[in-house]
Amino acid sequence: MNPPARSRHLLVVDDDDRIRELLKEYLARAGFRVTAAAGGAGARKLIESFDFDLAVFDVMMPGEDGFSLTRWLREQRGRAGRTPVLMLTAMGAPSDRIEGLKLGADDYLAKPFEPEELLLRIEAILRRAQDRPTTEGPLSLGRCAFDPDRGELLCDGEPVRLTEAEVALLRQLARTPHESVERMELANGAVDPSGRAVDVQVTRLRRKIEADPKVPRYLQTVRGIGYRLAPD
Repeated sequence: MNPPARSRHLLVVDDDDRIRELLKEYLARAGFRVTAAAGGAGARKLIESFDFDLAVFDVMMPGEDGFSLTRWLREQRGRAGRTPVLMLTAMGAPSDRIEGLKLGADDYLAKPFEPEELLLRIEAILRRAQDRPTTEGPLSLGRCAFDPDRGELLCDGEPVRLTEAEVALLRQLARTPHESVERMELANGAVDPSGRAVDVQVTRLRRKIEADPKVPRYLQTVRGIGYRLAPD
């Protein structure tokens, strides 16, 4: 059963004082515990001090923008690095949305927006996060082990070089081990959103992980859906 809304702690980061206070007030009335920051520096201090269930980042901010803040957050170890992120921006171009998703944002809402839509999107992200099994420490993949927090792959005890795209793909799959992830969902984190880049990355990863890349044991294809990571 999901925890009651009042137990969920949200971080709102927006440099516009009026919008920040309106969001804080609206979400607090909806039953959330809300902490706010006016920019990236304040947000980093809060993230280092508290556990948040979800973060709402404005993209266009002076100093550190929402993209940079999301990139930094995803580099953090443990629970902080897995904090769901909803990005708010006045930029509606598909390229901006793709950029946010590539950096690890969970959803993207363009300004102006209806507060009710923001609330529904937050609830949807929290439901997905609640249903998502969490893993602590490295995942065993036969002779290899992948540490999602560090983004490190070891095979036979030796580090294996991974590209940033390969690390991002493995991290996405590691969030829900033994469960299928849609190919286009994985493509949100790829340079090529068509999905072709995902297939290339999977082929390369199999050469690094699998004893027989043509008969994969750990990085499996789920026909008609996408891929699945099946650790020991």
